[in-house]
Amino acid sequence: MSTPLAQYGLIGLKLGHSFSQRFFTEKFAREGIAARYDLYELPSVSGLPDLLDRYPDLRGLNVTIPYKERVLPYLSDLSPEAEAVGAVNTIRREGDRLVGHNTDIYGFERSLHAFLQGEEPTSALILGTGGAAKAVSYVLETRWHMHWQMVSRAPQGNHQLSYAALPHVNLADFRLIINTTPLGMYPDTGSSPALPYEALGPDHRVFDLVYNPAETLLMAQARAQGARVVNGMDMLIYQAERAWEIWQGEDAG
Repeated sequence: MSTPLAQYGLIGLKLGHSFSQRFFTEKFAREGIAARYDLYELPSVSGLPDLLDRYPDLRGLNVTIPYKERVLPYLSDLSPEAEAVGAVNTIRREGDRLVGHNTDIYGFERSLHAFLQGEEPTSALILGTGGAAKAVSYVLETRWHMHWQMVSRAPQGNHQLSYAALPHVNLADFRLIINTTPLGMYPDTGSSPALPYEALGPDHRVFDLVYNPAETLLMAQARAQGARVVNGMDMLIYQAERAWEIWQGEDAG
């Protein structure tokens, strides 16, 4: 009797843009791993328990928009970093327990370090307030000791600004701008965050977490103003490799 394939996958609302299935399928083939990786579009995160019942061989899941925060009530435990951030993008199944991790932190930290090339901005604008934004702010605060503010359509608290307020903000004070929203992601490639692009210049560094297309409208507009830009592909690869390490860790089964 053949051993069932180990199963992994991605949960989210709309997954047609996903890179993860190809990445892990190629990784399994390259390393001779008997496993498969599937996409599981869930109309609601409440469908997670039923998904796990239907696929008892699922050993791990990635989590994407909009469930990185909504998935928390369905988990048995959180890693210290996932608990600190309040968002999960990787789940490891340990018997009947689901343990949440956040590998966006690792992926963003490594890719930001490479992008900045030794530069040390003191302030950053984070576009968006979701799970990815929380991972980004955690890295900026704990690893870089950087002041940051989030930008939201419905701002709350002292750390959040509205997009309408940005034309009145001195963007020279925020040399690093990080987009954590899905604006500009395929297939909606004609959209971009409502920034006063004319206020950007050669001293700005713009990091777009979107990776498809390779150059988003945000990146093109920022580059036209002389800013240095990067997309989220390296971050995606780093976080995916870290997720695999977590799934294959001690006592994985």
